[in-house]
Amino acid sequence: MKPQTPPKKNNWSWRSQAFRGLIYQLIAMMAIAGVVWFLAHNTLENMRVRGIQSGFDFLNQAAGFDIGESLYPFDSGEAYWSAFLVGVTNTLRVAVLGIILATVLGTLLGVGRFSRNALVRGLCLSYVEFFRNIPVLLQLLMWYVILTEVLPISAEAWEVGPLFLSKGGLNFPIPVWSTGQLWAAYGLLPGLLLGWAYRRWAVRQFEATGQTRSMVLLPLLILLLASVVGWALGGAPTDFNRPFKGEFSVEEGGALTPEFLAVLMGLTLYTAAFIAEVVRGGIASVARGQAEAASALGLSRKQEMRLVMLPQALRVIIPPLTNQYLNLTKNSSLAVAIGYPDVVSIANTALNQTGRAVECIALVMLVYLITSLGTSLLMNWYNSRAAIKER
Repeated sequence: MKPQTPPKKNNWSWRSQAFRGLIYQLIAMMAIAGVVWFLAHNTLENMRVRGIQSGFDFLNQAAGFDIGESLYPFDSGEAYWSAFLVGVTNTLRVAVLGIILATVLGTLLGVGRFSRNALVRGLCLSYVEFFRNIPVLLQLLMWYVILTEVLPISAEAWEVGPLFLSKGGLNFPIPVWSTGQLWAAYGLLPGLLLGWAYRRWAVRQFEATGQTRSMVLLPLLILLLASVVGWALGGAPTDFNRPFKGEFSVEEGGALTPEFLAVLMGLTLYTAAFIAEVVRGGIASVARGQAEAASALGLSRKQEMRLVMLPQALRVIIPPLTNQYLNLTKNSSLAVAIGYPDVVSIANTALNQTGRAVECIALVMLVYLITSLGTSLLMNWYNSRAAIKER
């Protein structure tokens, strides 16, 4: 007697859970699209009745205003879209540097909370409680006042080696761009590849023999050496544009404005306090037996933290760490309070000149949406690599 074959499932039947789920999702998407269409149509109709112009055609018109700080030259005769691009680059500059610095500082503070030295633990705790409980806007204003009121005028700038610090900001030497610097930039690519190959080899060696090797300093040294080799192949130029005290200000060289420094310092110190708590909580979540086992194997305190505790804590640290990165990026919009020309400041100026409020606000929302989603995607990818693989 032949065994009976189970009846085939009809995936297009209403009894199918997958089919019902698909229908519900389509209905939800249609409802959301309908609400968005209604809001957009209602807004445009009200603007038409009141004689308010709408549309993004103003982006091609001349901006008519200067921007005090930009990574590349900008003229008031350029279009509004170019001005928005300057604001986006200024926002990204603060966000990326702030994330890097806050991560380094926050990690050190979080690890310091587990130090056997009571003074170190107390200082780390005091830092976290102080900076975490003061609103970030007040911290931005505090640093801005210090940089613009406490520091000396530019003609009496403090000299720290080749650096000049004054109310005009931080001035520093910059290399004179030539073929040598271009070759140094070319050297970064093979340096990145060699550093990545070394890290993979070091990980395999550690898994096979248990012998630890430098996973950060040596790859950075490889990257630096590759850049130096490219610089040497380009003729090894040593010309620098060095700042010097002029009659009224510090001239030449590169410069960081007090607005940029205030925003960067405020966001970094504020966010680092939260990252420190994230790191502390992640390390505390690792079973105490892991530290005892590491100590029994003869690992030093540094090796125990680097090889045993932190790798296991990553799966707990990364998700809330992503939230802190997003908070830092969005908090950068407060820079408008101290005059830093980020994308919000540029949008406010464009709004006042053109009256296109909806369009300017929509552009700002789009910028922060894209940056937030990009940060989330990158951190989710890293989280998937750091997560424990289950069979």
